[in-house]
Amino acid sequence: MRKPKVVILGAGYGGLMTAVSLQKALGVNEAEITLINKNEYHYETTWLHEASAGTLHHDRARYNITDVIDRTKVNFVKGTVITINREEKRVVLEEGEYAYDYLVVSLGGESETFGIKGLKEYAFSITNINAARQIREHIEYQFATYNTELEKNDSRLTIVVGGAGFTGIEFLGELGNRIPELCREYDVDRDKVRVICVEAAPMVLPGFDPELVEYAVGHLERKGIEFKIGTAIKEATPDGIIVAKDDQVEEINAGTVVWAAGVRGNSVIEQAGFDSMRGRVKVDPELRAPGHEDVFIVGDCALIINEEINRPYPPTAQIAMQQGVICAKNLAVLVRGQGELETFTPDLKGTVCSLGEDDAIGVVFGKKVWGAKASFMKKMIDNRALFMIGGASTVLKKGKFNLL
Repeated sequence: MRKPKVVILGAGYGGLMTAVSLQKALGVNEAEITLINKNEYHYETTWLHEASAGTLHHDRARYNITDVIDRTKVNFVKGTVITINREEKRVVLEEGEYAYDYLVVSLGGESETFGIKGLKEYAFSITNINAARQIREHIEYQFATYNTELEKNDSRLTIVVGGAGFTGIEFLGELGNRIPELCREYDVDRDKVRVICVEAAPMVLPGFDPELVEYAVGHLERKGIEFKIGTAIKEATPDGIIVAKDDQVEEINAGTVVWAAGVRGNSVIEQAGFDSMRGRVKVDPELRAPGHEDVFIVGDCALIINEEINRPYPPTAQIAMQQGVICAKNLAVLVRGQGELETFTPDLKGTVCSLGEDDAIGVVFGKKVWGAKASFMKKMIDNRALFMIGGASTVLKKGKFNLL
């Protein structure tokens, strides 16, 4: 009897959690499981802001996929997905094609520029390991170059961060710690350096607790971070950005512009013809694409509405991993042809936003936390994610133990 073919696209939080959960749920002879990812490693997306600022080496933020999967049950393929042929139930890669009986799409998100002119050409985005390395090296290059020039260009030392959501604020927190180190390393006067956060919304961390937001802004401002709130980026140029607030237009010259204000689903979703909104599919309660009982979608590509506020849940690692667990359970039911499919409901235990190595803000189990306590919780959350996917050995190799 032919074994059902389960193909998982993407080894981010959702896809890898699906794979490791499924390998525990099914016996070696029950299904042929293939995990496809464009890199041989999984990277911790929630750590990329640290690698981008240079406060964490990029290798700390990734580990080999084959270290956490059971290769007797899961076949790992390094490949880049081009499209999904839904009618023929085949996945087309640059390197070949794979047929499936059941498909899991967990391809991760992409940067959303909202059509702002010049952003793709002149701004960096914190999207993956190599992008993080590029940002870190670019900032270091600007500092290194500044003092070698006969005619000093102060704008080299200006860093603009577009967006005051979680990614932007966490990156700013790391920059607040890294900038003094760079000034010492490259003999640069700290007063010459500007770090400016530009946010179109009327507040930092929209939707977050106002008291905690006030704490975060005060903490970052004491580290020299400037905020331009209610200010929209209109254009990125080779020399910086053009912003507007009300009727006032301003040009900010900057050697580094990092866009951290938008994430969309994956373009493969759109190319494959799924009904989607900005690359995200509104999945059914069992995490399947509407009209496709054989296609599950998890992570950044899945759109789930929070009925209490009638808005989508944010695409977080916490939710993606929970989706991976339910997705694996449902796949096991379908492979065996028995049992009931489980519906997915996010179990939000809390949210913590780091403000650098030793500070953070958050709401955990309904209680507000800040300072060293919140920073400790953030590291525990990071270590827990490592444990859930890779077990104790992965925590020992990659975990954060500088807790205080």
